[in-house]
Amino acid sequence: MGTPAMDPARPGTSRELLPALAELPGHLVWRAAARVTVALDEVLPDGVDIHAYAVLLALAGGVTKSQQALSNMVSVSRTTMVKVAADLAAQGLVVRVRNPDDRRSYALTRTPAGAAAARTWRRHAEDLEDSITAGFTLDEREDLRTLLLRVVEQELAPDTPEPLLESIGFLITRVHFRMHRDFADALAPLDIEPRHFGVLTALTATGPAPQAELARNMGVSGASVVQMVDDLERRGLVERRRLETDRRTQVLHLLPEATKVLGRAQEMAEGALDHRLGPLSRKETSRLVELLQRFITAP
Repeated sequence: MGTPAMDPARPGTSRELLPALAELPGHLVWRAAARVTVALDEVLPDGVDIHAYAVLLALAGGVTKSQQALSNMVSVSRTTMVKVAADLAAQGLVVRVRNPDDRRSYALTRTPAGAAAARTWRRHAEDLEDSITAGFTLDEREDLRTLLLRVVEQELAPDTPEPLLESIGFLITRVHFRMHRDFADALAPLDIEPRHFGVLTALTATGPAPQAELARNMGVSGASVVQMVDDLERRGLVERRRLETDRRTQVLHLLPEATKVLGRAQEMAEGALDHRLGPLSRKETSRLVELLQRFITAP
């Protein structure tokens, strides 16, 4: 289904959505991509790699593709694609040769064994889709799939395999990849990242909060929150203060500079979001937000 550009940290057990974050499409897509990542580990049996499955689909019909083209098509990093390609070659599922157009890179062709593996693994990919959309009707699944596809279809390769276009998991990771890149570029002048924007938004809504509470509100692990807060402390935007009544608990406070930075970041977020969700009407955007909220919070 593709590894998101910024791998979402594995969430904790909480699927709560803080109201201030629940209306932000970027946060919702990030949380949805995190859920897909977790489902990959929970649903797929040992020996089945969803990235490898996507590559085998992309090589259907006897075509040969470069590793770079495959990396772009299935939304994985070059490093991940190198590993996937090596594993597929070791299993005899692809033939890997030097790319005649660029001798520094490799091109892959699927073998008959690879075709058989793709047919076998499709059942597991379908199980994954059923798992992540268990609370949806067929019409709702199709609504979500169609809206996600509308957001990214202009940037997908023309020969993207149909099973990937039908996969909500794949489309969520593609939307996340693009949306995160857009927003990260927009925020670069402020020296913060999209995840830092989420932290500042959450703390503005809740007021001072312990790190554990912020982790629940963000839907990430405690270790991930520590890293985010470390970054924001260095930036002079957040401060940890220990409770007088419980010195073991650190409460996070926004510093004065945070209000100014968040205001500018919100303006940039609106511009990046308008660009990314441009293909959707206002009503369609609201529907996408509603479906993503349910995707994240469903048991």
